[in-house]
Amino acid sequence: MHISSVVKQAFKLQNSILAKYLVRNVLMMTAAVFLVIGLVIFGNQLVLVIKESLEEGIPIADLLPLVSFKMIRDIPLILSLSLFLAIIIAISKSYKDSEAVVMNSLGIGDKHLMVFIQPVVIMIFIFILFLTTVAVPWSKQQRSMIMDRSENASEFSFIKEGEFQEFKEGELVFYASKVKGVEGGSTQDMEDIFIYTLVDNQPIITLAAQAQKYTNEQTKSVYLRLKDGTRYHGFPSTANKKILNFDQYDLQIIDGQKRHNINTVIKTESKPTSALLFSSNISEIAEWQWRISQPISVFILSIFAILLGKTSPRGGKNLGVLVGVLVFIVYNNALLMAKSSLERGEIAAWIGLWWVHLLVLFVIFAFYTYRHGKLSQLISKPF
Repeated sequence: MHISSVVKQAFKLQNSILAKYLVRNVLMMTAAVFLVIGLVIFGNQLVLVIKESLEEGIPIADLLPLVSFKMIRDIPLILSLSLFLAIIIAISKSYKDSEAVVMNSLGIGDKHLMVFIQPVVIMIFIFILFLTTVAVPWSKQQRSMIMDRSENASEFSFIKEGEFQEFKEGELVFYASKVKGVEGGSTQDMEDIFIYTLVDNQPIITLAAQAQKYTNEQTKSVYLRLKDGTRYHGFPSTANKKILNFDQYDLQIIDGQKRHNINTVIKTESKPTSALLFSSNISEIAEWQWRISQPISVFILSIFAILLGKTSPRGGKNLGVLVGVLVFIVYNNALLMAKSSLERGEIAAWIGLWWVHLLVLFVIFAFYTYRHGKLSQLISKPF
């Protein structure tokens, strides 16, 4: 039967009991899978955000918004995976219950099923497209504003008087017996300073009578200006120990260039999609293609799911789901790798992320022809 005639027949059967039954099963399964995966991922996000807020001194009032913004960011990926697995499970169940055998006897095959599930796919496609192009950039912008408000001065804005604290991911241990100045201000005065750091696996202990935190306006690097102190290189028992007395010494706390690079990435990710459409900046082109690629993958994966769900009653119970998870991981990782390569200028913008979608479509075509025994016909067919 010609493909066009199959599609026309499938559209005629779109409102049939079988089509509605399949759509209902896919919707219910999508909701169930999304709930399970969402609870795991969102619960993990909540724990990570609480840990981050405690380490960086983020106010409790900002905790719930930060969790919500991270949830919005993750919904497109979770929903896409949920739909993909739901279609595999629904189709697989119909074959195991011999429902698909009845459908096949009525002339309903894979192409019909692909058309039947399109209402669900289109609905989720539109929703994910809205999330990736509007809601997710907005949530990243709001999250960036909260983080900027908390980290604008430096991580030393939340130094607690008379307590040992770790900074720079544990690379620096700091203690000040007295702290003066407004919390979050651009400068802070401290007294009786103790600092422990590791440089080239050599311990350095710095003692100072006074210290002042300040920001270099040109480089945006944050420094701690120590006064009247001593630096001890190496432990007293080591042979290469050094002792240095100083009147004034500037210790860099935050690298301004590194912070600038991080902020540049965040600003690109939080820009409105309309601002990226006609941009010539390679990072913004990559970001735009990434936002469009996520909803596009919904259509492609829905076709793949029909083929993966087609199993025999004696087939492995969860084989389709396991293969589906692997396919999803490889697909999304390939998109991320293509995005990184595009940002680094290793591939042309017109190639961008599109080659990944074309490659997956080719795999689907090869899988379909093999599953239906047409691959050998194509190979043996004379040119």
